[in-house]
Amino acid sequence: MRIVKTLLAAAALLVVSAVPAQADLKVVASIKPVHSLVAGVMDGVGTPGLIVKGAASPHTYSLKPSQARMLESADVVFWVGPDLETFLEKPLAALASKAKTVALMEAHGLIKLNFREGGAFEAHDHEAHDGHSHDGDHHDEHNRGHDGIDPHVWLDPVNAKAFVLEIEETLVAADPANGDTYKANAQKLMTKIDALREDIAKELAPVKGKVFIVFHDAYHYFEARFGLEASGAITVSPETMAGAERIVEIRNRLIQLGATCVFAEPQFEPKLVATVIEGSTAKSGVLDPLGASSKEGAGLYFDMMRAMASAFKSCLGNAN
Repeated sequence: MRIVKTLLAAAALLVVSAVPAQADLKVVASIKPVHSLVAGVMDGVGTPGLIVKGAASPHTYSLKPSQARMLESADVVFWVGPDLETFLEKPLAALASKAKTVALMEAHGLIKLNFREGGAFEAHDHEAHDGHSHDGDHHDEHNRGHDGIDPHVWLDPVNAKAFVLEIEETLVAADPANGDTYKANAQKLMTKIDALREDIAKELAPVKGKVFIVFHDAYHYFEARFGLEASGAITVSPETMAGAERIVEIRNRLIQLGATCVFAEPQFEPKLVATVIEGSTAKSGVLDPLGASSKEGAGLYFDMMRAMASAFKSCLGNAN
């Protein structure tokens, strides 16, 4: 009987040791794609908090009191950086001063692309690229940045893998007791991302070379990775409404190039796209670079990227 009890105790110890310890670490992520990758690395250990929920956009977001409290209690905060989530820059400094703040825009091995300019792409004001005029301290916030670097870096799966590695490294350092779990999860995630990249490349191969226009220049990374290229953008910034002159310019460009599709976004006014394509043979589609229509969690990044590929294929493949 004593031997049996000893064996049972040993077996129980093995089971307990195989289960990751629940971390006391409080982790927060800024936007849904970042939150998805953080959740994947933390699988089985904990669940990160999310700032920008639902269909909200970081371009126009205002921090809520409950989210301010979330930042105050955070141990680690992941965000892309001040060029994207501008609204977070001051709260992070004021509320999350004790937390480890990780700007994934600075992840090791990240591929960075410039905003496109010229032709049907408006010139970006690199001192105030959010489309508003600035003065005083608010102007200074935008006077830094990455000299015209497009911050929508997560839309390239290769960059998503760089995010995962940065997230893993940060969490292992902050919570070494669960280090093995974070590392194993990160490896699984990167394998899934490689498979995702291959699947999307095959899906989009038939629509390479098709001419299209986007609502704003947020898809450069996705396009470059999968052999697509937008011929223009309606607006330089999603929260800045394009004027009549700009709409006429885009309409002329659309007709001149024979664009097959113009893409809107779920967070912003779709009527503008309808105005642009009126009287042409172009069709409209919707691209969702933030996963607005996807359920938050570890699977969101993959759902979002597959939905984007499907939107491209559907609109460009069915266009005349």
